Amino acid sequence: MITVVIRNKNQEKELDFLLKNLTQRYLNDIGEIIVIDNLSTDNSEKIASLYNAQFVTIKNFSYGKSANLAAEVANNNIIVIFSAHSYPVSHDFFKEIKVRFIANKNLAGLRCLHNSGDFKNYINNISAKSDPNKSGLIFCGSAFNKEVWKKHPFKSDIQTMEDKEWTLRVIKAGFDIEFSPSIFCYDIKRNHKQNFFRYKNEVIGSYQLWHNDITFKNVVNSFLGSILNSFKTFFINILYTFKRFYFLLKFIINKPEKF
Repeated sequence: MITVVIRNKNQEKELDFLLKNLTQRYLNDIGEIIVIDNLSTDNSEKIASLYNAQFVTIKNFSYGKSANLAAEVANNNIIVIFSAHSYPVSHDFFKEIKVRFIANKNLAGLRCLHNSGDFKNYINNISAKSDPNKSGLIFCGSAFNKEVWKKHPFKSDIQTMEDKEWTLRVIKAGFDIEFSPSIFCYDIKRNHKQNFFRYKNEVIGSYQLWHNDITFKNVVNSFLGSILNSFKTFFINILYTFKRFYFLLKFIINKPEKF
């Protein structure tokens, strides 16, 4: 059976939808559901109890630490991780995961599909060995093998891209990371502060893992390009605001015949 682990912090509505989805559509495929909660102050714990999900609190959160905690408390060897704001879509989501773990005893993890990049790499058969960033594990809508984790736990002391670091490490150790055609939705809207926090982490992670260096020239070109695009977007939005306004005025004056 499969253990489903959900990372959550103050996302009671999203958590409720995900748990409803899991219990109504996939209960026969799932052995247990565990919510790893980062000190929520809303009704997350109450909602988890309504669906008989185990509720485990993590105080000093990091993505690697939460994944390690998930593996420690899980009773099954196949562990699927979701964020509360994501949910499985395809009807055979977990069945496809099981099939691949049964077929490949050397499998460390599976990356499921949720965006165009995933689909393109999956259809074009681009492996995690050749593209560990876009074909490697992600800590949302991914599955990993607890037996491999026992030998290679996640790093809990790195700031970001701990899933990609683990991908590189287990591939180097001789294990496989593959795609599963299991489709999920990643449904989140971040504010400017959250996007900036994510941007900082991705810059640091890209430098540490992929050695993408940052130069003064890159910074200046990026800054000027962003300013130019901002002005361009602003004026285009103004233009089409006036075009919509003009169209509606014309529509009021010359309304078409109703059917």
